[in-house]
Amino acid sequence: MNATSLGDLIETQACCEPKAHLSLSNVSVRYGADTVLSQVSLDIPRGCITALIGPSGCGKTSLLCSLNRLSEHLPDCQVGGEILLDGLNIASIDALNLRRRIGMIFQRPNPFPFSIHRNLDLPLREHGVRDKAERERRIEIALRDVGLWDEIAERLHSPALRLSGGQQQRLCIARALVLEPEILLMDEPCSALDPLSASVVEELIKRLSGRYTVIIVTHNLAQARRIANYTAFFWTREQQGRLIEFGACQQVFEQPQDALTAAYVAGRSG
Repeated sequence: MNATSLGDLIETQACCEPKAHLSLSNVSVRYGADTVLSQVSLDIPRGCITALIGPSGCGKTSLLCSLNRLSEHLPDCQVGGEILLDGLNIASIDALNLRRRIGMIFQRPNPFPFSIHRNLDLPLREHGVRDKAERERRIEIALRDVGLWDEIAERLHSPALRLSGGQQQRLCIARALVLEPEILLMDEPCSALDPLSASVVEELIKRLSGRYTVIIVTHNLAQARRIANYTAFFWTREQQGRLIEFGACQQVFEQPQDALTAAYVAGRSG
């Protein structure tokens, strides 16, 4: 389903505003001579969770990295087409400001090898928040938002790497939230965690809906179905990743419009 039908979809999604937060038009991603993602047009609705699903190698992570221009740091990567953030081409936005507005959480927890407190204080300093009281306020709010404050408030100056894997991932989410972003990009944020920790992070992601626009890459179809408001299904055709179908999550899983989507969500090969 293409971007033009977003208004119809939003009628069934109370959390969303009737306006795209991100608009992608004919977006392609290339590494050298190899095109890994081709001609993706898609509107991401504001304040909702959109899951990107599909087999490995169909360009989902490459698409995610293009949304806040992290792709600029990937060797030989070129992004074509147009990506608009609230109607403004992201190419015209200062990269540091763009990445404050669009945060990224990776597959494996990657806290800095510093204290818990410094993991959150450092990005605030780098983004120009000079007032110490303001930094402390935002650090506490972010840690409360991810459910870590009560667990670690007495050891904020302990090494972050001593936290459990699930706590480290929540700290990384807090590190993004402390900058007060609008959008969170998540690349399989639960795949490296044990089932209990993954469940905690999944519940956290659900709670973020409405306050943030969340775009999550996941290979866990049950997870996508549990947490997402919208789902975009990708597949490889002619050795290039392509968007096959986009729609409300329930529609994609229960009434898919494309035979490939139906086969994939049913657990059959395409």
